[in-house]
Amino acid sequence: MNSKPITPHWEHFEHEADIGIRGIAPTLEQAFEQAALAMTAVVTDPDLVSDATAVAITCTAPDTELLLVSWINELIYEMAVHGLLFKRYQVVIANGKLSATAFGAAVDRQKHQPAVEIKGATLTELRVYQQADDAWVAQCVVDV
Repeated sequence: MNSKPITPHWEHFEHEADIGIRGIAPTLEQAFEQAALAMTAVVTDPDLVSDATAVAITCTAPDTELLLVSWINELIYEMAVHGLLFKRYQVVIANGKLSATAFGAAVDRQKHQPAVEIKGATLTELRVYQQADDAWVAQCVVDV
C-alpha cells in the first residue's frame, strides 16, 4: 500500500473529436465528484461558477461503470434543461444507487463564457476501477 495520501483531482484526456473526463480520488464517491468537475471544466472554468443553487440527483445502475454514465448524463440533463453549471458535488453510492447534491448557478454567458455544450456521456473509454495505490478512477468520454 502506498503511504502517500491521494489528493482528489480531475483531468481531461484526448479522444478524437470528443473529450475524456477522469476523476481520481481516494474513494469511489470522490472519484465520481471529480469526474463531474472535469465535465464542468469542459464547459467553463469551475472557479468562475458559484455554488448558490443545490440540486438533488439520484440514479441507479447495475454496476459502477453504468452508474458513472447515468450520473454524468443526469448532470448534463440538469445543465441543459435548467441552464445550470455546477461547481461542486457531494456523492453517496450504496447498493447500485447514487444520491448526490450538485451545487452551482445559472449560466451567465458573459461571466462563464461556455466553450461547448456537452451532449452526453458515452460508453467509450468507460472505466471505474481502483488502482494499485488504492486510488479510485472514474472515466468516460463525453460527446461535445
